Amino acid sequence: MSAQVPADAGRDTPRYAVFGRPVAHSLSPRIHAAFGAQLGIAMDYRAIEADCAALPAALAAFAAAGGRGANLTLPLKQAGLALCRQLAPRARRAGSVNTLIRQGDAWLGDSTDGAGLLRDLRERQACNPAGRRVLLLGAGGAARAAAFALLDAGVAELAVSNRTAAHAVSLVDALGTPAHAITLPALDGAGPFELVVNATSAGHAGAVLPLPASVFAAGALAYDLSYGRAAQPFLTAAQAAGAARAVNGLGMLVEQAAESFALWQGVRPDTAALYASLRAERAQADLPEHADPR
Repeated sequence: MSAQVPADAGRDTPRYAVFGRPVAHSLSPRIHAAFGAQLGIAMDYRAIEADCAALPAALAAFAAAGGRGANLTLPLKQAGLALCRQLAPRARRAGSVNTLIRQGDAWLGDSTDGAGLLRDLRERQACNPAGRRVLLLGAGGAARAAAFALLDAGVAELAVSNRTAAHAVSLVDALGTPAHAITLPALDGAGPFELVVNATSAGHAGAVLPLPASVFAAGALAYDLSYGRAAQPFLTAAQAAGAARAVNGLGMLVEQAAESFALWQGVRPDTAALYASLRAERAQADLPEHADPR
């Protein structure tokens, strides 16, 4: 599928964008507009539809039109690696990129997902992963970024499970100890875990991986990296299985965006007011935590 860069931005306004498919629902343009307004920084940030096949041409057109930075979302976080001349250490380590910075005639790739996850867990969810048993569901680009961040945070154990077991084994091989792969059937009896993180894309199709109640420790937090309706199936299932708390990744979205903004602009915006605004909108719509609209 081809993608075109909007031509109506001011010629001198720095251009940024999020690429993905689907991407029309993305809150990223609104988030970055709010950050820019907060700090008095002019920027034009758009959502551009592109799948993996279209990404090279879409990024090239965006750069030719003056694009200075971009975010990549599903399904592009691993496909974007090959389009970067340089990779930040955390992106190289994770094997995925979600943030691109234009340097001369090439892209530098970075990954802010892990930093965004940890900040949201620690500052909003009162959950310090250090010393905890953690179950990670999924082995794709978002899962890889989350896995390395959780290891760096000092988890006591990181169990990785995926529908395709070989993908979980491959990720664990890259992670090293204290990570280990576990099949979905083996989850029954493998718990309890104090933090269960869903990094799969199953929720985008309304599906959820089967989870036995035994995976949730008393007081366990279930956390979906997605926000909006894609997070609802997992969080509903987790609550039914006994998770004490179940939250979506809206906070992570805001925090990883702030990290990207700081890479582009050299200053990190405050995230509290924007997050509170998004939460207030959800409350006014009388939506539960796991059903925040995309």
